[in-house]
Amino acid sequence: MASPERFEKFRSLALATCLVLTGSGCGNTLYAVAANSASSKVEEARELGAEQYATYEFYLATQNLQKAQTEASEADYSDATELAERAEEHADKAIRLAREAHRSAGR
Repeated sequence: MASPERFEKFRSLALATCLVLTGSGCGNTLYAVAANSASSKVEEARELGAEQYATYEFYLATQNLQKAQTEASEADYSDATELAERAEEHADKAIRLAREAHRSAGR
């Protein structure tokens, strides 16, 4: 049986492929892939309790993702993609810190 993480990676890859094939331009397609990935990571961080265990990193991830969405709505896909990638980096760190907190708490 496939792990949930493996399934999520497959789902993200499938979505990215569909977006590439149907996208009307490179900028918005690259943004869509980056935003989808960042959004998945932010949700994973939330599920791990990163709001409590990695407050700063979680906040940065959510704020960068929100700003990326604003930039994309203004068709500034370059900045939107960069912000989405930054959001994913912060979400990754929040995930790592939340997992470390769970391990140290004996969960």
